Amino acid sequence: MGQELKQWTVEELPTAIPIFPLTGVLLLPGGRLPLNIFEPRYLEMTEDAMSSHRVIGMIQPADPTCRDFEPQVYDTGCAGQITEFKETEDNRVLITLTGLCRFDVVRELPHDALTYRRVNARYQPYECDLIRDNGMALDRDQLIGALKKFFESRGMSADWSAIEELCNEDLMTSLVMACPFGPSEKQALLECRETEQRSAMFQALLEMAAHERDGMVGAGAPQ
Repeated sequence: MGQELKQWTVEELPTAIPIFPLTGVLLLPGGRLPLNIFEPRYLEMTEDAMSSHRVIGMIQPADPTCRDFEPQVYDTGCAGQITEFKETEDNRVLITLTGLCRFDVVRELPHDALTYRRVNARYQPYECDLIRDNGMALDRDQLIGALKKFFESRGMSADWSAIEELCNEDLMTSLVMACPFGPSEKQALLECRETEQRSAMFQALLEMAAHERDGMVGAGAPQ
């Protein structure tokens, strides 16, 4: 079942939202994130969101090694609206979140031990997230070159024709969400104030990762 994406303002976004802490999972404004929901508390969260504002906050645990039931989370996440919803025969729910706006956690709200977590969210520092930047500047040739070197260093492939068809903003959002960086790198990319800053950091991470992999291959090569 598809849901129309609402055009939100900062004042309209709900100040109390459920959060879904997932290590290494990044949602950015304008991005689309498919999720497979099966835990009872998150099934409840999804049902409640669908019956109200359809907004869920994606956020990472601050310590990726922590296995606590309720780990401490970063101060910044991204709110998304449920735009796709499907129930399966084995009692799972498949949803797609479309990123709306980043938020800072003001405080966590009280809740029962086995239910999902909720926070008060502050969106004002990220109001620009609600305005699409279709004219953002981007050196696509340099970015694609760095991306190809990164993929080659890991034996990965990509649909380059589909990548070329994306506008600059959609290209950056899709690549940043999809590339296999670590949780701390993903959080740093999320917290970049401007899209251009995120683009520069993303390219630097690509080049660094490809260079490190080349160094590892060279170090292990036979003499």
